Amino acid sequence: TRSPGRTGTVKDKANFKVEEDVSALRKAIEGIGTTEKTLVEVLTQRSNAQRQLIAKAYEKATGRKLVADLEGDTHGDFEDLLVALVTPPAVYDCHEVIRAIKGAGTTESTLTEIFASRSNRQMQALSDAYLAETGRSMIHDLQSEVSGDYGKALLILAEVLYALYEAGEKKWGTDEGKFIDILCHRSIPQLRQTLVEYKAISKKTLQESIESEMSGNLEKLLVAVVKCVKTTPAYLAERLFKSMKGAGTTESTLTRILVSRSEVDLLDIRAEYKKLFGCSLYSQLESEVSGDYGDALKHLCGQDD
Repeated sequence: TRSPGRTGTVKDKANFKVEEDVSALRKAIEGIGTTEKTLVEVLTQRSNAQRQLIAKAYEKATGRKLVADLEGDTHGDFEDLLVALVTPPAVYDCHEVIRAIKGAGTTESTLTEIFASRSNRQMQALSDAYLAETGRSMIHDLQSEVSGDYGKALLILAEVLYALYEAGEKKWGTDEGKFIDILCHRSIPQLRQTLVEYKAISKKTLQESIESEMSGNLEKLLVAVVKCVKTTPAYLAERLFKSMKGAGTTESTLTRILVSRSEVDLLDIRAEYKKLFGCSLYSQLESEVSGDYGDALKHLCGQDD
């Protein structure tokens, strides 16, 4: 495995000068008419750690929070993207989870994507951020908002093993129980081995079995887990494709994946995207998303060499 951050498109900027960035942002925000181009160039071309330093220095210099100024000066998808960029990754994940479980109807697809694709360390950081932000445990909120086998699997992925078993392995059909047990409790190398062995024994892939045995959100979640075990970048490339190909682009998904993976594996996602869909992610963004928002996404994505 490559070390984390090695296949991101965004790296620490060399010769980073926080004061220069702060004064460029101030000029862009305080001048007459916001200079979006500057906001894009500064915020998409610095690592998240550097953006945190910029936000601190900005507040010290102006007495105002950078996030608040960005929210006041930009709007819509562009605003959401800039705010995502200046938010620490675990806190950003936490905000996305809160948004997915609040509101009318839970957004299961967001929860599925985040819980299936994050590493254990990221899940831990997300849990901590959630507690700090809301004063409640994420597990507690999920338990009250997400139900059925889907809810159970999601809770296991959130590393809740206690109570679930005593309460219920007998109550919910053994098949679901076994699948969820195998998929949500094993380490990635063990799971890869399981996928290979499963196919040898059953002549079907685990994904095919899940698709034929289950339905709805539970099926989507377990399939997402299987896909992420094989390769998270391919799963996320598919999510990106669907978010641009459906009726109307799903900007929130585009923003979340490009921001949250820009320092993790966005180069790999780009490669998978090209392999799966025959065109570059950059060119797809070019034809599907426009304006300052599109510009910022393309900066994050970067062009294939």
